[in-house]
Order: sequence, then C-alpha cells, then structure tokens
Amino acid sequence: MRSIWKGAITFGLVNVPVKLYSATEDHDVSLHQVHDADGGRIRYQRKCEICGKVVDYEHIDKAYDDGDRTVVITGDDLKSLPEERSREIDVLEFVPSDQVDPIMLDRSYFLEPDGTSPKAYVLLRRTLEETDRTAIVHFSLRQKTRLAALRVRGDVLMLQTLLWDDEVREARFPALEKQTRVSDKELDMSSSLVDSLSDDFEPADFSDDYQEQLRQLIDAKLEEGESLDTDATFGEKPEDDDEGGEVIDLMEALRRSVEKNRSGGHPKPTKKAASTSATKPAAKKSPAKKEPSKQESSRSTSGGSGSAARKKPASSASGKKAAPKKKAG
Repeated sequence: MRSIWKGAITFGLVNVPVKLYSATEDHDVSLHQVHDADGGRIRYQRKCEICGKVVDYEHIDKAYDDGDRTVVITGDDLKSLPEERSREIDVLEFVPSDQVDPIMLDRSYFLEPDGTSPKAYVLLRRTLEETDRTAIVHFSLRQKTRLAALRVRGDVLMLQTLLWDDEVREARFPALEKQTRVSDKELDMSSSLVDSLSDDFEPADFSDDYQEQLRQLIDAKLEEGESLDTDATFGEKPEDDDEGGEVIDLMEALRRSVEKNRSGGHPKPTKKAASTSATKPAAKKSPAKKEPSKQESSRSTSGGSGSAARKKPASSASGKKAAPKKKAG
C-alpha cells in the first residue's frame, strides 16, 4: 500500500504522527468502451467550448457557475485556503461508539504510526478500546474539509469519513404515518423466521456472483478465440496542430448532428455558449454527462443495478464454462 496523506493526530498536548492509507479497493472487472464495428477504442476529450481546442490537464482550472456568471478558481486559489494547508487530524470530542449512526459513514482509511516510537499511537488505541469511545475528528484531504470517526480495528487505528448532517436525507413516507395493526401471531411467525436464518456474519462467506460470471464470460471468449489484438484497437495518435480543434470527438459530433436535425440545418448554441461571452471563462462540462448512444448503453455491462452477492457455497450446476456463440461475420 502507498500512503496518500501524512500528518498528525492532535488532542490536548498529545501529538501522534501518522500516515494515511486507503482501507478498501474496488474488485470490479475493468471495462472500457469500443466501437462495435471494428473494436476501436472510444475516447473522450477535454475540449474548450470557446476555442474548440483540446486542453491538457495542466491548463484546466475549476469554476463555479451560478447560472448567469462563472467564477474561475485556480489551483493557487485552492492552496491559499487555510484548511487545505492543514496537516493535523484534530480531535473534537470523544463519544460513545454506539452514537455514530452507520448511515453517516463514508470512506475508510488505515492510520500507520509515523515516527521513531509508536508509543503515543498505541496509547491512543488502548484508550479508545478500554473506554469504548470513538473520536470525532476534523481534517482536510484532497481540497475538502472532512469530518471523521477515529476508531480501532484490530491493532490499527482507522479513520472513517462522515457525511455532514445536511448530506443525510430525511425519510418521510406517507404510508408509514398511518396506523398499522400487527397481530401477536404475525409477530411470532416473523420472529421464528428470523431465528431460522440467524447466524454469525462472516464476510468471507459471501462472493460477488456477477463479477465471477463476468470473468467466466471473458475467459470463455478468450478460449474460443473471440478476441482482438489489443494494439489493433488503438488508432493513430493525432498530430498536434495550432488549431487544436481538428481531433474528432465522437460524442460531440453526435450531439451536433442531433441539434442540426432538430433546428432544420443550423446547430443550436449550448446554454453555456449562449450565456457566456468570449471574454468570460466558460464553465467546463464533464463529458460523462453527455447522453450515451444506444450502442454504449447496451454495452455498459459494468454499471447499472449493482452486483448480486450470494454465499460462496452456491455454484453452477455445470462445472464447465459455457462458450458464447460467435458473432456472425
């Protein structure tokens, strides 16, 4: 693992130097988009809507758009904020562990002692264990101020970032406001069902069936020869020129074509282009928000409704991988 942040936990006069590591990782099979006709890779470009040039990351700033005006926030602006420069995890209070509502938990991080002696680290860990308390802390990470719960997991201190209070929605459902009568017999039967399924939770007993089936599908296609030479899926890299706008952006071309047809031959200006003059910085749009084509939607097998989780012992009736049918040439 590689540390992503370095600082110190501070409470009172105690200072505990630590390094921060991501505690979780994504196990999903990584997929990318290709053209169904020739297997060529589909790529998105960061293109300026005023000059039409493809822009490198080093020349991209952030901006806030309030509808009529756009405020550009540079990297130097963000670095000038006091919270961004802070390298301390400040303990605000120690609370009973059962008072931290799980709905507020967000990302998880491990903390490693950083220094010649881990004594202060071990002291804090032992104190949290013996008092059954969780420390509510405040720190900054990746240009964001965070609230987090500092707790113990095994022999390690860990941080779990918390959602802010106004980020948790309030659930109000009219159906639940009605008086509903549940009989003792119904409650007893329901309790019996719970008892019949009661067990200790062992995370290793469960597996992601969807990802396993996806890997089996990929392996079957490889065995059947239904694959392309990876190098053949890359096109020639376009040469840089002074104009910078000659590179074809597939999604942009489709969008302009649709607008041209709707307007009878003349493409409509986008809201940003219409409301922002050439002298004002334009708010940047994320290519990911553009409407996908039918082909992309049908081939986006990685996203969607989420992966099914089932207990590991369940397996397919046949031990063989079913080879998918070849596409008709």
